[in-house]
Amino acid sequence: MLPLKLKERLIREIAEAETPREKVVDVMLALQKNYGYMSDQAVEDAAALLGMTPLEVEELATFYDFIYREPVGRYVIRVCDSTVCWMQGHLSLVDHIGSRLGIEMGGTTPDGLFTLLPVCCIGYCDFAPAIMVNDEVYGNLTTQKIDELLRRFSEQDRLPKG
Repeated sequence: MLPLKLKERLIREIAEAETPREKVVDVMLALQKNYGYMSDQAVEDAAALLGMTPLEVEELATFYDFIYREPVGRYVIRVCDSTVCWMQGHLSLVDHIGSRLGIEMGGTTPDGLFTLLPVCCIGYCDFAPAIMVNDEVYGNLTTQKIDELLRRFSEQDRLPKG
């Protein structure tokens, strides 16, 4: 169920827009943050808020790479597979990450901590090969740097919250 504060905030933001549709991505990202992914309920909520059909929202949700229609891990690792990253050895990094986490591209670790996804380009070509973890970009990667990142994220998850 959509929290009342979030619903009220989204209604205000939509009302301030020239047309409700210009807020579709913002609404989807806010609902995704609330639900953890763009669940079927989130699609319904977005459609109701925006005056659209669920199918229209679904079409947009499946178009954008950063909208997740299925649950993802706490840390979403997006491996850039652009031509430049490919030329700089991104495939060996994909293999290394997958081996370290025990998952294949598109998979999520059993503990729900990591999800490994491809991304067309993250615009970090001068630091290829590169990955994006949640909203942070990391470049000039080696297997050692990948190991350190994975270790750091795993340790952060074990820290007490609060």
